[in-house]
Amino acid sequence: MQEHESDPLVGTLVDNRYAVRSKLARGGMSTVYLATDQRLERDVALKVLHPHLSADDNFLGRLGREAKAAARLSHPHVVGVLDQGNDGRTAYLVMEYIKGHTLRDLINEKGALPPRLALALIDPVVEGLGAAHAAGFIHRDVKPENVLISDDGRIKIGDFGLARAVTTATSTGALIGTVAYLSPELVLGRPADARSDIYSLGIMLYEMLTGRQPFDGEVPIQVAYQHVNGTVGPPSALIPGLAAEVDELVQWCTANDPENRPVDGNALLQELRHIRTNLTDAELDLRPPAAAAGGTVTAPQQLAPLRIPSPPPGPPPSREPAGSNDTGLYGAGLNDTGHVQHPTEVIGRTNNPTTVMPYGQPAGPAYPSPPGRSRSAIQPSGPEAGHSGRTLSPPDDDQAWAPPPPVLGKRAQRKADKEDEKARARAAATPARTLREGNPRRRGVLWVIILVIAALLATGAGWFFGMGPGAAASIPSVANKTVAQAQQLLSDAGFRSTTRDVFDDDVPSGLVVGSEPAEGAEIRKFQPVSLFVSKGPQLFPLPVLAGGTLEEAKNGLNAADMALGPVTEQFNEQAPAGTVLSQDPAAGTDVRRGTPVSLVVSKGPEPIPVPVVVGQDEDDAVDAITAAGLQADVADEEVSSRDIPKGAVVSQAPAEGTLTRGGTVTLTVSKGPRMVEVPSYIGKQAKEAEQALRQLGFDVKVNNILGGFFGTVRDQDPVNKEVPEGSVITLTVV
Repeated sequence: MQEHESDPLVGTLVDNRYAVRSKLARGGMSTVYLATDQRLERDVALKVLHPHLSADDNFLGRLGREAKAAARLSHPHVVGVLDQGNDGRTAYLVMEYIKGHTLRDLINEKGALPPRLALALIDPVVEGLGAAHAAGFIHRDVKPENVLISDDGRIKIGDFGLARAVTTATSTGALIGTVAYLSPELVLGRPADARSDIYSLGIMLYEMLTGRQPFDGEVPIQVAYQHVNGTVGPPSALIPGLAAEVDELVQWCTANDPENRPVDGNALLQELRHIRTNLTDAELDLRPPAAAAGGTVTAPQQLAPLRIPSPPPGPPPSREPAGSNDTGLYGAGLNDTGHVQHPTEVIGRTNNPTTVMPYGQPAGPAYPSPPGRSRSAIQPSGPEAGHSGRTLSPPDDDQAWAPPPPVLGKRAQRKADKEDEKARARAAATPARTLREGNPRRRGVLWVIILVIAALLATGAGWFFGMGPGAAASIPSVANKTVAQAQQLLSDAGFRSTTRDVFDDDVPSGLVVGSEPAEGAEIRKFQPVSLFVSKGPQLFPLPVLAGGTLEEAKNGLNAADMALGPVTEQFNEQAPAGTVLSQDPAAGTDVRRGTPVSLVVSKGPEPIPVPVVVGQDEDDAVDAITAAGLQADVADEEVSSRDIPKGAVVSQAPAEGTLTRGGTVTLTVSKGPRMVEVPSYIGKQAKEAEQALRQLGFDVKVNNILGGFFGTVRDQDPVNKEVPEGSVITLTVV
């Protein structure tokens, strides 16, 4: 929902290109505006960072690198990053503007969704994540608020591009993410990978099918504890009749151990589409019961920040960010359309540790473990559980976590059967007791050997993590260097590197754009470093614009992310006005995005003034009209004219104005004056005779004799014969 409060940026022009029209919303890191890209004439979402972040040069550098990386992620189901820059003290990101609503809005309105709708909605989300995983991106904050549904039905996932920059700018001891969707490894502070996104996706699918989240609690630590120690139950426990394949899909995605989940989005997409294809219409159109579909869907509550125990001493984990900031590309707490999202929970790992449970006391998972899986497989223990073997424990209250037991799907049941069979085989191969008592001295020697080996291993580990390949080191700056120079710098720092070609508009071809991990990141020397080598700017062929209208050409340039250059008009005899005649550069030319394209547009045929040929001889008139680029059409019927001689043009149509080349002028030719018989008016009064002759079309000349006292016609010339109309009749009057 757009805010109507005054804002100094509304109505201004950012970077001499983006006209800010209105304020969409404000978050913890930035304010998001609806703006118009005046160069490409399209609406965009303009994210302007708050001043305290704009003043941090290190943060802006990281933001620029991550924005460039996200801009290379082009997929129809991922919100795109279009531009990034600074205008004085204003640091901004430009993103694709999606007008619509979020999946959270849909769940809040509809509640539990039928399997057909739920699987159809999540399919493009999985496809977008698969493309991101293949490109090396991890989302780290998959949830309904970040799934955007446009008004025309397109589905996109937002929040790519800022996770690493934002996480590096925050405390390294904090885990950022929405508690309801956090994977167990993120709760425990372990590195995230594509399988962490799959876990969050499984939680989201569970919520779409049942209308509620699998884990809840009055405080966030209860939810976090259940993610680590619990098991997501089958959705069919709340939706009776739900297909076992759907149960299996949800539990496959939400397995506690990442090794038991799909490796990435593409692997999940294949299974998802296989299930959608093989389910019956009755299974797909199953209507959720009223208890699950209505009255149970609520937005996540605002939860206070809580803490879990710090990790044990030893080698620091990879600097891979544990989670992304909830800001997304459209602002903290905001989705791409400007809707307010639900808050992000922050779980630190430094203070307020959880209660230490006595040894042997059961933790009590939210759901029983599936057959063949021991409790230790879903409970943290050993070094990963914290100092002194501490484990995550439920809060000390009377809340009982005992939902219905899970119904295992086919894949889970087969896995459980195999594990049971292996356990029985191990038990059968183990003797009930030893056949020979051990020698105490031999056992002492054995313990000495074990201690010596342990000491050697500890010494080797100390060398490995202190001075050897396991030692931590910072990534040197390799930007704008040749591949050989960058590889030498990394080798001198103790790293091994690989190269990957990428397009870049700013770095010349053959030079290094950057590295992954980025410059300044501290990692172990045995971890690989990827060098991004520029292939130069990515070039795109220009579309064919000639032959269409100017408006169609503008739309084509916008679709190809090109700019409109100068528009020139000229007359053309064949093309109607407004038709594009040519373009420069020509169609098919490979150019950068945003290249201006000049157009030549037709003004239609050139108008030609019609020459006036009335009174001219017929042949001369035809020649004059032809010379002007027009066609002469002589009428078959000639007309009489007392003024125009025979053979000359009496009239033309049109008589004036303009015609286009090849237009026709119709000519009418004179056959001369008509012959009229002159009657005799001798003896008549002169005035009467003069009037009658003039009515017959003659001119009259009067000669008075003796002053014409009597007014009588004494003589007339000519008389009683035919003469041309307009001839002069002479009257002699006495």
